[in-house]
Amino acid sequence: MSEIVKRLMETRLRAWNEAKELADRAADEKRAFTGEEDQKWDALNTEINTCDERIKDVLDQEKRAEEASALLNRGDKREGSPNPGAQPTVSDELRAWAKGERGRHFDVHPSGPVDMRALSKLTAPAGGSVVPQGFYNKLMAHLIENSAILRAGVTVLNTASGETIPVPKTTAHSTASLTPEAGTIGTTEPQFGSVNLGAYKYGTKIQTSTELLTDSGVDLEGYLSMQAGRALGNAFGVHAIVGTGSSQPRGVVTDATLGVTGATGITGGFGSQTTAGQGADYVISLFHSVIAPYRQSASCNWLMSDGTAAVLRKLKDNTGQYIWQPALVAGDPDLLLSKPVIIDPNVAPVGLGGKSLIFGDFSQYFVRLAGGIRFERSDDFAFDQDLVTFRALMRADASLVDLTGAIKYFQGGAT
Repeated sequence: MSEIVKRLMETRLRAWNEAKELADRAADEKRAFTGEEDQKWDALNTEINTCDERIKDVLDQEKRAEEASALLNRGDKREGSPNPGAQPTVSDELRAWAKGERGRHFDVHPSGPVDMRALSKLTAPAGGSVVPQGFYNKLMAHLIENSAILRAGVTVLNTASGETIPVPKTTAHSTASLTPEAGTIGTTEPQFGSVNLGAYKYGTKIQTSTELLTDSGVDLEGYLSMQAGRALGNAFGVHAIVGTGSSQPRGVVTDATLGVTGATGITGGFGSQTTAGQGADYVISLFHSVIAPYRQSASCNWLMSDGTAAVLRKLKDNTGQYIWQPALVAGDPDLLLSKPVIIDPNVAPVGLGGKSLIFGDFSQYFVRLAGGIRFERSDDFAFDQDLVTFRALMRADASLVDLTGAIKYFQGGAT
C-alpha cells in the first residue's frame, strides 16, 4: 500500500472517530443533534466519502502504472515496433480501427466467462491480480463502477445474440410437515413462473480530436473504455435499481419483498434509538427478515444511497455498539452487521414511503448482456470541427428471479 493511500486511510479513520464521538455525546445526553452538530456530522461524512473516492482513484492510478511497467518489462512494443511477425493485439486492432484503418465497426466481446464480482476488486490481495485486463474487461470495470448493483454479486448472463430468453422465476418453495406413521404425506410443489430477458439498447456518443487518435502515446484503450463504460453504466444503473420492466429492464427494488416498514410520524426515517423497535432495531429486523440460506450467500449485501449511509452510521445496537463497521483495508467495503455495504445513488433516500435500504442475496438478480459492446466511428458527424465521433452500443436486460424473499427492503412509514 502506498504512503498516499495510508494517509488517506488515516484521514478516513480520524473522520470516522470524530463522527463516532459526536454521535456518542448526543446518545449519552439522550438528545438529538444540535444544528451545529448536524453540520459537523454532514461535513465528516462528506470527508469520509471524499477519502473513499480518492483512495479508489489512487489505487486505479497505481494499477495502471503497474500494468504499463509490466508491458515495458515484457518488451510488449505497440505501434511502430520493429516486429513485423508479431500477432496484433486487441489494443493494436482497436487503435487501427479508431484511426479509420479498419472500417466503421468494432465489436468487443468477453473472451470467456466474466465474473462481475472479480472485476470490481481494487487491490491484488482482494483478488484484483487475477482479473484479465483486456479492453472488454476494462470497459466493464468502468461500467460496474457507475452501476453499483453490479458490484453486489448479481448473476450475469453473457449471450452472443439478443433474442429473448426465458428464465425460470421462483415464486414459492415447497414445504414439508410432520407426518405420523402410516400417515398420508402432504404434497406441495415449488411454484415457478418465468421472466423473459430481452435486450434493451443503451447508447452513447464520444467525440475526440484527430490529434488524440494519431498520438501514439495516448492510452486510447483506457480513454474509450472509461468514457463508454461510465456513460453506459450510468444509464443502465438507474433501471437496474428502479426499472419498471416496461420498455426497460426490471429493477431489483421493483420485485424485492417488503421486509420492514418504519413507523408513521417520523418522516420516513429510522426513528429514535431510545424508542424500542426503532433506530438500529429496524436494521436488525430487516437483516433477520431474510432467511439464513440467503444471508449466508457470498452475494448477500446491503444496498443504499450515501444519504442513508450517513443516517445508519449513527445507529447503535442495544449493547451500545455501532452496527456500522468502517473498512480497515483500502478498497474493501464498510460493513453493516458484518455484511458489505454497496453505495448506489439510484436507491431512494430515507423518506416517507421510500424504499431506502435493500438487503439480501443479489445473486438472485439476473443481468443479461447481449452481444458484447458494439463501437462505431464516424468522420462525418463533426467534420467541420475535425472531430471523430464514436458510438458505443450495449444491449442489456435484468430481473429478479427469486420472489420468495431473497432480497428485502426497508420502507419509510406514511405521514
